[in-house]
This record gives sequence, C-alpha cells and structure tokens, in this order.
Amino acid sequence: MISKVHSGAVFGMEGYIITVEVDMFSNLPGIDIVGLPDAAVKESKERVKSALKNSGFAIPQKRIVVNLAPANTKKNGAYLDLPISVAILAASGQLVCDSLSEFLILGELALDGSVRCADGVLPMTLEARNHSIRKLIVPKDNALEAAVVSDCTIYGASSLAEVAKHLGGEAQIDPVKIDIEEIFASANDFDIDFSDVKGQESVKRAIEVAAAGSHNLLMIGSPGSGKTMLAKRIPTILPDLSFDESLEVTKIYSIAGLLGNSSLITTRPFRSPHHTVSNVSITGGGSVPKPGEISLAHRGVLFLDELPEFRKDAIEAMRQPIEDGYFTVSRVAGSATFPSSAMLIAGMNPCKCGYYGDPVRECTCTANSIRTYISKVSGPMLDRFDIQIHVPSVKYDDLSSHEKGESSKVIKERVTKARQIQLERYKGMNIYSNAQLSAAAIEEFCPIDEVSRNLLRDVFNRLGLSARAHARILKLSRTIADLEGAADITPAHIAEAIRYRSLDANTMFK
Repeated sequence: MISKVHSGAVFGMEGYIITVEVDMFSNLPGIDIVGLPDAAVKESKERVKSALKNSGFAIPQKRIVVNLAPANTKKNGAYLDLPISVAILAASGQLVCDSLSEFLILGELALDGSVRCADGVLPMTLEARNHSIRKLIVPKDNALEAAVVSDCTIYGASSLAEVAKHLGGEAQIDPVKIDIEEIFASANDFDIDFSDVKGQESVKRAIEVAAAGSHNLLMIGSPGSGKTMLAKRIPTILPDLSFDESLEVTKIYSIAGLLGNSSLITTRPFRSPHHTVSNVSITGGGSVPKPGEISLAHRGVLFLDELPEFRKDAIEAMRQPIEDGYFTVSRVAGSATFPSSAMLIAGMNPCKCGYYGDPVRECTCTANSIRTYISKVSGPMLDRFDIQIHVPSVKYDDLSSHEKGESSKVIKERVTKARQIQLERYKGMNIYSNAQLSAAAIEEFCPIDEVSRNLLRDVFNRLGLSARAHARILKLSRTIADLEGAADITPAHIAEAIRYRSLDANTMFK
C-alpha cells in the first residue's frame, strides 16, 4: 500500500510543500530515498530505522522506496525524518489514520525516537495554510513559533511514539495556543535608555532625525566619545513593530535558526557584527541560501562599529541591499530574495590615531594618512549615509552632572508621531518612511521655496555634492519638517539637513 504524508521545506524566505510517498516491495530489505535528497536527507534512513526500533515499532523487512515530491526540487535538512517514519508506519499497516492527508508533519528524529527542533517552521506553517492544510505536527520546541499562525491547529510532538498515538487516536496531543496581544504587551522592555547618555545633545538630535525617517547614520568621533553607547540605544526610540513587521522578522530568524524558544520577535532587531565578518555573512548566501546580517537587521538597526576596519568587499557588498531594501542570491537551484530594510548605523574614528579634530588630544596622523584611512570606505558607500555627524568628546561637566537627559520614551513619542505622518502621506504607495522616497517621490513630496532652492544651490556648488547627496538632503529636510509637524519644508529645515553632511563639508576628507 502506498502512503502519503505532507511535509514542508524552505528555500530563501518562502516555504513549500513536500509530499512524502512510501511504497514497499518484496525484495532485499532496505530504504531508498529519491527526489533529489541532499546528504542530510539521505542519512535520514539510518536515523529512521533506529527511531522506529527504539520506539517499539517493527522495521518492515521489505524494500522501502521513499519519494520526495516534487522530484525536481532539491531537498535539504533533517526535518523530513518524522514524516518519512510516519509514512513508513502507514504503508506497513502499523499506523491506521484516515485523516493523514489533513496534517503537515515535520521534525528531525534522534536515534531514540525523540523529535528535535527544525529551522524555518514559521514559513512552512504559512505555506501549509496557503494550501488549506490547517493541522500541523511540529517539534515541541517549534510549537510556539508555528502557533503564531492563528488559523492553524498546532501539535507539539516530543517523540515518534507520541505522534503515532495521536494519529492513531490512542492519545491526543494538546494543541498549542498563544495570546498575541499578551506577547506584544510585554515587548520593548529595554534595560538601556537615552537618559543614560551624558551631553551629546546635537548627536542625539541627529539620531532622532535618523530614527524618524529611517535614515542611515554615520558617526565620526574620537575613541570613547560614546558612538557605540548611542548606537545601542537607537532601538529604544524606534516605533513599535506592527504584527506584520514582526511576522517578517520572525520568518527571517526562523530560517536562520536563531529564533530559539521564542514565538515571535516583538522588538526591532539590533545587529552588530564584528569587523572580521565576510561579505557572505553580511549579505547572506551559501549553497543553501541563508539570510545575512543585513537581513537579520530587517526593520531594525545594523550597526557597524569601526567601519574602515571592515573588509572592503564586505562594505561594498552592502551598497545595493541598502539602497534597494532587498538582496537576491542566485544559485543553480534558483534565486532567493531576502529583505534588507534596515537602518544602517556606523561608527568610525576620524583618522588612524583617532584624534583628528580633537580639541585636547593632538593628532599624530599626516594629511595623507587621514585621507588613506577615510578612503578605506568608498565615496559611493559614504554617500549612502543620509547623516554624517561628528561626535565630540564628552566634557567633564557633562559627565559629572547628575541631571538626566530626555528619556527614550519621550523621544520615541516624537519619532512615532513623525512616522505616523509619513505612513498617512504615503498610504497605498508601499513607502513606509522618508528614506524610501524615489526620485519621482522626492519631486512630489519634497517641494521647496525659492529661498531654500538658492541655499541648496549655493551649498551644492560650493561643496561639490553628488546627485545622491542632493536627494538625501531633501529627504532629511522632509523628516525634520515632519518632526515639527510642518506641512512645508523651510530654509531652516534645509540648513539643518546640510549640517548633517560632515564629510562633504570637511575638505581634509576629500
């Protein structure tokens, strides 16, 4: 008798359905797996045999053929162990279940028959729902993650024997349910706050503008001036994740195997890779495409500390994903597209010794060595930072002061209000912040008066700005106006946006 069990797999960001078919023949005993299995799937026959034996089932003394359909798609990972075992039990008559076709089953098996967790359960659950499969048996450790899809019934399994009893009607597994509202209610509890930062009022203002429009930000300052401390607090002032955004981020972490026992990512990600990271680790890829750091920071912050110390190919690989908001990996098996709509925040010293421009410490670098140091980051990459701000050393009076600065909660309220203005303005246009404005959208939504135009023309000619820098100044001006609740961009908004182009204004860096 041929048995069929639905299971799933993931390629890129999307799940797809796999049908596990099992047939048996009176021939030399053994298990053959066909349908483009990778090494992990091929080895599953040994895990399946041990799991069946140690779970109290008989291993059929027949030739067992396992087909993984569709046959022209590469299958990878060990999460097909459980559906293969269930299909073998059904084909051999050891399991009788009339409703087997209503279930999607997945999970890796240990030799003793226990079920281990799998990666990418959430996208597989979403795909099962799209195919009208509403009952899923998943590893117990992945049950909370799958239960996010509220119109599916999720059963968390801890062993093969438990799954067989559930399907056979002997003992039911209790379905897993979660309260989405309760999960979001406990979100965004940070143990850090902007009120911890002493001084740096001008930098905090620049960060507020960056957060309000989701702009990329480069902080240039001497060692110990607080660049890292400021960057780590940026998620505390970003607007709360919506459920749809949370689902996007959770899918990425599920595929990357970084979700753990969480059911849903409810706070905006903050990723800070070390400067030795490779370009594939930054953007994503591999023989089986996985998301990289820029995708793991989707809807959140990607912080690159000591930017010039990163490998040049890793920095340059980010140019397209930052600009477009997605990154496509092409492999023989197909193309996978990963989202990368993250705020890029970077910190760097102004020179190799770190003290160029410092009012107290003397810089020991020559003009040529400063240019060489800055040139480790290409001009086109520097151009992608909407805000380039100098971070001065903190004064003693600020450090010794007991006066608390503005809290993250207060700043967040202003940022959220500005974002709401943008969401309303760009409703139905697939634009969620000013940083995403295209050239045509800038023309429509960032009109300026004659005084502002003359000011911008003068600065453009004097500093030799690029067309990209011109566009970014206009987008920044729009964000500054939104923070003030102003309908029109004024010369004051333009002037503030221009002040955030430190590298353009400093001839030493050119």
